[in-house]
Amino acid sequence: MLTLPQVPPEEAAPFYGPFLAACPDGRVGVHLRAQASELEALCAGLSESGAMFQYAEGKWTVKEVIGHLLDTERVYAYRLLRISRGDVRAMPGFDERSYVPAGQFNLRSVNELVSEFKCSERVRWHSRMASLQPRGCTSGLRMASARALARLSTSFSAIPNIIFVF
Repeated sequence: MLTLPQVPPEEAAPFYGPFLAACPDGRVGVHLRAQASELEALCAGLSESGAMFQYAEGKWTVKEVIGHLLDTERVYAYRLLRISRGDVRAMPGFDERSYVPAGQFNLRSVNELVSEFKCSERVRWHSRMASLQPRGCTSGLRMASARALARLSTSFSAIPNIIFVF
C-alpha cells in the first residue's frame, strides 16, 4: 500500500499546508481506500430527496458536493500525471463554481456518484504516479510536487460535515 513521507515545505505552496496535515501518517493508499468506504457508509441511508439538500439558497446539494470531489479527483490525477512525467509548464486552475453546475450532478443518482468515487483504480493509479521521482510544477497558480498532490488526495473530508447537517 502506498506510503509517502511528509512533504517538505519547498514541495508545496503554503496554501496546501492544512490539507497535507490531514494525512500525517503518510499512509496515502490506506486513506484513499478508506475514503471510498466512508463515503459509501455516509450515503447508504441517504434518499434521493435527501441528497438534494442545500443548507442555504445558492449552496451546493449533497450530490453536487460529491460531484465536486469527482471533478477534483480528475483534475488532481491529471496534474499528478503531468508532474510525474516531468512536465514543468504551469497548469491552469479550475473554477468549481462553473464546473459543478456544468457537471449536472443533480440529474444522477447518489448511488451512481458514490459508485464512481469508489473506483479502486484511484489507489493503484496514485501509487504508480506518486512513487516516481518527486518533481514540482505550478498548478492552479500554486506549486506542488507529485508527492504533495498524491497526499492532497487524502484530504477531501468535507462530505461528513455536509451530508448530516439536516
